[in-house]
Amino acid sequence: MKRFFRATLPLAILGACVYAAWWFISNRPETPTMEAPPAVVRVEGTKLQRQTYPVRVRSQGTAQPRTRSTLLPEVAAKVLEVSPSFRPGGFFDTGEVLLKLDPVDYETALVVAKANLAEAEVVLAEESAKAGQARENWRALGKTGEPGALVLRLPQVAKAEADVAAAKAGIAQAERDLERTVIRAPYDGQVLEQLVDVGQYVNEGTSLGQIFAVDYVEIRLPLPEREMQFLALPERYRDGEPPIEGAPVTLHSVAGGKAASWDGFLVRVEGAIDESTRQITAVAQVNDPYAKRGDGHPPLRIGQFLEAEIEGQVLTDVFVIPRRAVRAGNEILLITTENKLRRVTVDPLVADAEKLVIAAETVTGPKEGDVLCLTPIPFAAEGATVLPLIDGVMETTEGPGSGRNRGPGDGQAKEVAPSKAKTPPAAPGEPPRSS
Repeated sequence: MKRFFRATLPLAILGACVYAAWWFISNRPETPTMEAPPAVVRVEGTKLQRQTYPVRVRSQGTAQPRTRSTLLPEVAAKVLEVSPSFRPGGFFDTGEVLLKLDPVDYETALVVAKANLAEAEVVLAEESAKAGQARENWRALGKTGEPGALVLRLPQVAKAEADVAAAKAGIAQAERDLERTVIRAPYDGQVLEQLVDVGQYVNEGTSLGQIFAVDYVEIRLPLPEREMQFLALPERYRDGEPPIEGAPVTLHSVAGGKAASWDGFLVRVEGAIDESTRQITAVAQVNDPYAKRGDGHPPLRIGQFLEAEIEGQVLTDVFVIPRRAVRAGNEILLITTENKLRRVTVDPLVADAEKLVIAAETVTGPKEGDVLCLTPIPFAAEGATVLPLIDGVMETTEGPGSGRNRGPGDGQAKEVAPSKAKTPPAAPGEPPRSS
């Protein structure tokens, strides 16, 4: 008997273990599951409203004088005197004496020219008297008819008259040369460069210095092709009609460590397109750039770099879109009434680093009242659900027709409640489990 139990007991224990394992496997509890809420991105949006937009076309250029000249002497002499105004940066008025050259040689030449004139006039008087005497002698001899030119000494008289005229021309030339020893300013201007000084001998054509006019300066401004259509350009035509009045221009720069601005206007458009940039260049003019200003800013200097804002037309019925809301390829994101994203490509009328301006009356573009997504989303899928904050009001994602009149505290994302897990049955020998 003992031997029987010893043989069957291990088999019974093994069978019970197999049965228990089978029972636990067959009646194992189900794992509780939860439905994850959909991923919702919070974004900022704004409703598009029609508005007017004054076009300001931006460009840049360098201030250049309207007239730049190199002073050249017309006579050769030594520099005797230099005006205090004839220094780099010095101002001068029209007709002001800038330099004086040694006039001695030209005063001598004038005296000689006057002496030549007096001698020529004496010869002319003698020849005229001889011609008159020859005519009297012809008549005294009783000859009839008109005497010949040689008899009347007409060639000699003509030569004497020519000598007198040449002597007078010599005086005029000597007077001009003497006057040219005093070099005067041709216009109101400023000295850019001085190349000679007192005691230096200069020949005819030697460069004395460079000057420029200060009545106004000009700035060449390349015009962007897209915005150029909204500007009033002073175009010139062959028929001679006066050009239209140019658009006002505001020029900005940093002078003396402070921001300064000058007012100007467009005066002309250059006749050729720049081959390197393929842009048309307009010329702006600033009058009296060296006048003293009440704000204490320094004058507008030659060669100064300037940023320009050209006043253009006022656009109506347009949408102004911030640059941060524009994606590559001029694409924007709109938020539908179901809080879904919709991608739209726009064609801007005017664009700069801060905003785009598009027409409100387009077939495929956004309409008034559409919600523009302002939050940059790197990978925005068409139809993706978002949780927008539209003009300071939070929206919900309750589905179509949920409305857009929620307050700031009503816009929380709605989570799906987890399903209840099934309660496993009690194992044999255990009390029932409560759910």
